[in-house]
Amino acid sequence: MTTGRSFRNGSTPTVVLVHGAFTDASSWAGVIAELQASGIPVTAVANPLRGPATDAAYLAGVVAAIDGPVLLVGHSYGGVVITRAGAQPGNVIGLVYVTAFALEEGESVLDVTGRFPDSLLGPALRPAVFRTGDGEEAVELYLKDDQFPAVFAGDLPRRLTSVAAAAQRPIAAVAFEESSPAASWKTLPSWYVVATADQAIHPAAQRFMAQRAGADTIEVDASHAIALSQPAAVAGHIRTAATATQAVQHTHPA
Repeated sequence: MTTGRSFRNGSTPTVVLVHGAFTDASSWAGVIAELQASGIPVTAVANPLRGPATDAAYLAGVVAAIDGPVLLVGHSYGGVVITRAGAQPGNVIGLVYVTAFALEEGESVLDVTGRFPDSLLGPALRPAVFRTGDGEEAVELYLKDDQFPAVFAGDLPRRLTSVAAAAQRPIAAVAFEESSPAASWKTLPSWYVVATADQAIHPAAQRFMAQRAGADTIEVDASHAIALSQPAAVAGHIRTAATATQAVQHTHPA
């Protein structure tokens, strides 16, 4: 059974960028400029950061409204979201992980990070309580301001990281705990950008997930904020993925 959605050979995919925790869609600014200069249609989604189920449903709605094939790109926790959204029948034809979580079915972020040496992330987290729409209390996580540069963006000027720390968007704690119901990289072609100086997701964990997904992988000497510090390298690998998927007529299985 198929959705009946197919694309003619040569259709240029729309790149949909999905940010991760502690940041927002503006973190893709340099990557967007690079892709636009190459004539690649691109949009950056405001990821709700409320948990994989909520965030993937939101992303799926955005993707469904795009007329034509879509290449999903996720940074960090954004990888969890694209993995889940990409498993739904529709117009997604490929996945690009940028120092991101490419989870297996039944696996959570904590499951992956627990198998590898500790990063600087855990001790830098600052929990805060918020109220959900139904009045229940829940926990969200920030990075401590004084540790934000070392954990997130060690290769950016301090004046930029201090602003980013003040403007950071928290993520619901459940986002790290909830397991993935699907692994769309098993049915979709995948690409991966490993940030070798990442202090949030250990590079060994990145390499493990990239290899497991059979992803076309490059390594870049960059921090977790690689989209900001090395936008040309990130955009270059996205262009590689876009070119590879452009030549393939695709019908997504249900």
